[in-house]
Amino acid sequence: MNLDPMLKRLGLSTILRILPELIPVAEKEAWSYQQFLERLISEELAHRSERRTQTLITRAKFPFNATIESFDFTFRSDLKLQMLGRFLGPELVSEHRSLILEGPPGTGKTHLCIAIAYKAIQNGFVARFTTAAALINDLRVAHDLTLALKPYLLPHVLIIDEMGYLGYGPGAADVLFQVIDGRYLKGKPTLFTTNKPLKHWGKVLQDEELAHAIIDRTLHHGEHLRLSGPSFRLKDRDLNFERSLDEPKTRVKGAPETQKR
Repeated sequence: MNLDPMLKRLGLSTILRILPELIPVAEKEAWSYQQFLERLISEELAHRSERRTQTLITRAKFPFNATIESFDFTFRSDLKLQMLGRFLGPELVSEHRSLILEGPPGTGKTHLCIAIAYKAIQNGFVARFTTAAALINDLRVAHDLTLALKPYLLPHVLIIDEMGYLGYGPGAADVLFQVIDGRYLKGKPTLFTTNKPLKHWGKVLQDEELAHAIIDRTLHHGEHLRLSGPSFRLKDRDLNFERSLDEPKTRVKGAPETQKR
């Protein structure tokens, strides 16, 4: 009996692929029928899990791939892996543990949020990445706000990157609050990265009251971590910004001195 058509009809593509090479191994090692069947099914399930993970990573729209294993904790003296442990398991979603990572550019905030969301995908959850500017602009011009909110409310984990990096016009606080409030009511965690202290979010969003409500809902079951120190991007370069700003520029001989202002 030719099994190929039946395996194709059942969608068992991995079993179809490995069966010819696995039969001689099973015969040589005298596997029982149960052992042979368990091996086939385990291979099929493993491949499906890997394929699903890759599909979810693509749909998450991460700007780059990042894992917690690839983060250089030796460069960040103020951050330990243990501090993030509660965000790396299924409890991130089951206990809706939101997170706000605050710090200057280059301190690894985006990397860490993507790594946390990647772990969530491995744990069977759906994640989505967006910047604060993209989310706000998308929702402010939406003709049907209820429909436009769905991509931000449906994922189990949502990353909102670069909160406060750009200025936002009127209405930004309104649409961002609807995202955060909707996710809060559904018990879904949100991961923020920001370069602005929380006390400045009201100025950034031009609405102190709604900014406070957004932070309140995010941190009810969440945590606020501050990162500091030099930039990862510039760690191999000898730069001294203060010195370059303070030192006088070299004057061309014979040229008139610039009047001090």
